[in-house]
Amino acid sequence: MSFFFEPADIVAQTLNFGVPAPIDIQFVGQDLSDDFKIAAQVAQQMRAVPGAVDVHIQQALDQPRLQYDVNRVRIQQLGLTERDVANNVLISLSSSFQTTPNFWLNPKNGVSYNIAVQTPQYKINSVDAVNNIPVNSPTATAPQLFENLASMTRVSEPAVVSHYNVRPVIDIYAGVQDRDLGGVARDVQRITSNAAKSLPRGSTLITRGQVATMRSSFVGLFAGLAFAVALVYFLLVVNFQSWTEAFIIITALPGALAGVVWILFLTRTTLSVPALMGTIMCIGVATSNSILVVTFANEHFAESRDSFRAALEAGATRLRPVMMTALAMIIGMIPMALGFGDGGEQNAPLGRAVIGGLLYATVATLFFVPIIFAMVRGIKTPPVAFSETVHEF
Repeated sequence: MSFFFEPADIVAQTLNFGVPAPIDIQFVGQDLSDDFKIAAQVAQQMRAVPGAVDVHIQQALDQPRLQYDVNRVRIQQLGLTERDVANNVLISLSSSFQTTPNFWLNPKNGVSYNIAVQTPQYKINSVDAVNNIPVNSPTATAPQLFENLASMTRVSEPAVVSHYNVRPVIDIYAGVQDRDLGGVARDVQRITSNAAKSLPRGSTLITRGQVATMRSSFVGLFAGLAFAVALVYFLLVVNFQSWTEAFIIITALPGALAGVVWILFLTRTTLSVPALMGTIMCIGVATSNSILVVTFANEHFAESRDSFRAALEAGATRLRPVMMTALAMIIGMIPMALGFGDGGEQNAPLGRAVIGGLLYATVATLFFVPIIFAMVRGIKTPPVAFSETVHEF
């Protein structure tokens, strides 16, 4: 006997796309017996994974069943038919409403009530009680006991039969507790990768549920993050008409990414979709502050031709605008990062990612970007102005 708990809220089932657990390992194939053996081994290994709870196989293949085979020759001799036997057993076990629905209209209140005849359920408490069900018919010579008309055998059958894309499947459901879904999914992935090698021919192993949604979301957001960096770079190239200046400006982005990683590590926040969204927000703010510094440095470099002094003055002069822009964003994100209120923990990673990314990006913009500017431009001594004296003879 096994016990497990399925989610009672519709929100969790919606996030899992109808699956009653965040992790659903499906064994798809026609050979259910061999798939079930491998699924049992995988479920046993998954129970040892930290954070995995309520690990169970949805389909049970050994549900006990009583198989009755009616002796057609005997019931014919007694004036009975297969239908008579089935109807009598069905009425006794499931009521007469299943075979002959009947209603009674109450003349006082005008409400119709179902009328059903059934053997009290507390009396059908053993195999002998089933065997002693009386079977009768208008054409029968005399009432007969059910055990005189059929032979019983004990067999087993699947308790639940599930299909996915027409093919039969065996599901291993698992929940997550006291650990992030990504960490549990990584450990489960190692187990399923080894189990996939021993699957019978024609069977496949598929991971569904919230894990599949998480992975597709991460792939899309990481691709969006890379596309955002590339798009910013090419827009800067078009705007400044220079590949080197665009490169100098985006050198602040590694600092922003490092800040996001460190703030998530220090606050013990897992990498999630909101955190990646906050990372994309940091790219825009960090790029804007870097443009301020590089633009000012270019103006001074055009006058003095001294890249070191131009970078130094750009960092000192643009200190206040850069700090004000970053601080305004950071202070605005503090309430979200604290995660107070109902559902606040869902958006907290976004605020923490923005705060950490801007802290590091601001330092990189004021110190690292000017250094890169001076290195790329090269330190040059301002040209000396010579005055020529024209002697007229």
